[in-house]
Amino acid sequence: MSFRKRNVGLSGPSAQHSKTDPDTFPASIPGVRASPLDGRLTTSTGTSSLDDILGHSGFALGNSLLIEENGTTEFGATLLRYFAAEGVVQAHKVHVVGFGEPWARELPGVSVTAGGDTASPESLTGHEKERMKIAWRYERLGDFGAGPSSARATPAINRKPVIDSSNEKDPIPTTAFCHTYDLTKRLTISDPKCLHFIPIHINSQIESPFHSILQSLRGQLTSSPNSIIHRLIIPNLLSPALYPPHASSPQHVLRFLHSLRALLRQHPRQLVVFVTLPVMLHPRSTGLTRWMELLSDGVIELSPFPYSTDTTPSATTSGAATAQEEKPQGMVTVHRLPVFSEKGGGGNLGDDLAFTVSRRKFVIKPFNLPPVEGDTEAQRGDGDGKPTKVDIEF
Repeated sequence: MSFRKRNVGLSGPSAQHSKTDPDTFPASIPGVRASPLDGRLTTSTGTSSLDDILGHSGFALGNSLLIEENGTTEFGATLLRYFAAEGVVQAHKVHVVGFGEPWARELPGVSVTAGGDTASPESLTGHEKERMKIAWRYERLGDFGAGPSSARATPAINRKPVIDSSNEKDPIPTTAFCHTYDLTKRLTISDPKCLHFIPIHINSQIESPFHSILQSLRGQLTSSPNSIIHRLIIPNLLSPALYPPHASSPQHVLRFLHSLRALLRQHPRQLVVFVTLPVMLHPRSTGLTRWMELLSDGVIELSPFPYSTDTTPSATTSGAATAQEEKPQGMVTVHRLPVFSEKGGGGNLGDDLAFTVSRRKFVIKPFNLPPVEGDTEAQRGDGDGKPTKVDIEF
């Protein structure tokens, strides 16, 4: 007969620290916060709409994202520049493969418009100050799982500098999690040491060109303190303009991605990776591309629309819901998301997504069908959506 006391946990003392406590993450690291879903550390991609799609209102540390782009456009490069600019602003270590300092001169500057992150505490209303008192991770808990389809019904996450309202006389703003960038401006890099350019060495026709990249990245990770976040950017992977022909051999590129995945697991609180792949040269129907997707934590595809010579398209042909909305440049397909939680799953992404790139922003939002031809009120966007007496009469 057993005399063991009941209702006593049998797990060891190490089980108490197996999960990431959202209240114990290093809050002193700029640009890093705990996920409101499960407490894992996240950082921003520099694009707020992409952060919302990734499921944690940010990009979880220790993961990689593969961006596939059709055609010969540079929309994927724009996302990489946003990602790099956010790292520079947050004082992270940004590693760029295959490019030098001229690439860094094209980084977009921080926007100072009304939608930017330069709002002063004095300009906030009483209602906004009241909302500041609520922790951001509790304010959006009910919206997780709704996906980007709820963007029109729920307010966006407040990404302005969070103000400590404990002292009403002198509120102290903290660093913003995600900044707003302007493609017409250029980022001023105050500390050039935050950028590290990794060249691609081609020594022979047999040796892998990725060996030097991994060696340089390992050296940077081991020599830097744990409080430094590293952002690895690999533009145009396997592009003939950057890589030799034998780089596309599975024994080289797949081994590189496998080793990169191992580094992400060894440094889950320090390293994040963004990779772009021209699928026009390496279609998804090939086995090599599918294996590259399997070795990546997240995979999204950008499919630009065919170029139109019409400079003044109407709302019925532009894909915009109203005349005030900007014309989308292409579709976004989410093939895989980083692990949403320990139980798996990547959220509800049932709606078709489209991206819009203007001179001042990059936005990913649900794709709306154009209004019916002749519905001028819907094209102007003047209707409030409420049925009138004429509408319900038979």
